[in-house]
Amino acid sequence: MANPKKPAEKILKFPKSFRWGASTSSYQIEGAANEEGRAPSIWDRFCQLKGRVNHGHNGDVACDHYHKYPEDVRLMQQLGLDCYRFSIAWPRLLPRGRGQVNLAGLDFYDRLIDCLLEKNIEPWPCLFHWDLPQALDDLGGWSNRDMAGWFADYTLLCARRYGDRVKHWASFNEFSVFTLFGYAWGWGAPSISDRAYHLKTIHHVNLAHGAAVDVLRGQNAGFAIGGIHSYQPVRPQKNVPEDIAAANLFNEHWNLAFPDAQILGHYPPQIAEAIDPYVQAGDMARICRPLDWFGLNHYAPMYGRADPEMIWGFGWGEVPAELPRSGVGWPMQPQAFSDSLQELTRRYRLPIYVTENGYGNEDKGDKAAELEDQARVDYLRSYIAAMSQALADGANIAGYFVWSLLDNFEWGAGYGTRFGIVYVDYATQQRIPKASANWYAELIKKQRK
Repeated sequence: MANPKKPAEKILKFPKSFRWGASTSSYQIEGAANEEGRAPSIWDRFCQLKGRVNHGHNGDVACDHYHKYPEDVRLMQQLGLDCYRFSIAWPRLLPRGRGQVNLAGLDFYDRLIDCLLEKNIEPWPCLFHWDLPQALDDLGGWSNRDMAGWFADYTLLCARRYGDRVKHWASFNEFSVFTLFGYAWGWGAPSISDRAYHLKTIHHVNLAHGAAVDVLRGQNAGFAIGGIHSYQPVRPQKNVPEDIAAANLFNEHWNLAFPDAQILGHYPPQIAEAIDPYVQAGDMARICRPLDWFGLNHYAPMYGRADPEMIWGFGWGEVPAELPRSGVGWPMQPQAFSDSLQELTRRYRLPIYVTENGYGNEDKGDKAAELEDQARVDYLRSYIAAMSQALADGANIAGYFVWSLLDNFEWGAGYGTRFGIVYVDYATQQRIPKASANWYAELIKKQRK
């Protein structure tokens, strides 16, 4: 008896101008942590703390992208990518965070950018993806208002060096995540849990963003500039007043504290009241600078609950049992993605680039299963279909970057969690495209017909 035919996959149509890409970040893939003048970042220090990263892993070698970038760019070309979002490692360019420049670090990104352009792939650098130079953290890090000026100087260095070849720039990746995890909850580098420190960090990061936008505009009025925000709907764990209030405050911290200040010119109400002692005259105008695009990182809705043990009185709630989950336990709800795209279009009125979206799973040590990765294919298919529907319903979406090109160092999860569409054998540094890579390449190919 013949097997029944597999139903034909729905053909999704996006505008010809729609951009398809993949994203990575410096500390997660580059390695070469102690080579050619790079100095430690706060994540190098954090990884040395016992018990903070699974299995004691670190980013010393990671995917060795520093040496293997030509191979990785060839993979991007084979996938048919239009663009590649990567981050520049501040401690590789300025080992002390300011002052003396490390020419070898500058040269590395020259080589990477040139290699991308040779393959007709647009470089989309992000100036900060969490790896703050340890030397600046020793001076107070983001609690020090001088950080805005130091970040502006670093931005100017990058713009002058790479601005002849780079058009699209992102200031920061996931403002709310690294500030909450690193300075309120102590879960990530530099492992601080202090309300005043956290509030100052929020405000000074926003000031640094505004200063960077002005620097980039001053270098080239034609640059396309944006910031990258993690935006996940926050719902109360239970329909009770305390959880509803906790979810509202969680939403302000996670979803609104940065884009509202940067695009609308004000903080959301509860944060505005708390942060007021650190806001000086003219600050909001310095933060709210004209932008060209909104970067969205979206994975899953979140559930908030009242938790008096947490520094702000809210914490992560339990995911409803009926929701399907990814391999790392995150709820999968494509409709939440579609709704978010429409909501962000209405609220901020900017073209949206989905700068991260993807499926994570725990590595069980089965290479064959990792390469088949049907669950990742299903996730991408459903979420990209939801994006297509949002576009049809009026959302202003201009591009999509899958997270991630490569399996990599996943922060506190170490190497035990894999998000890549390309498998990395960390012992040999071999790269093997997974079924999801082939599916994504075929999708891009179809969109060009």
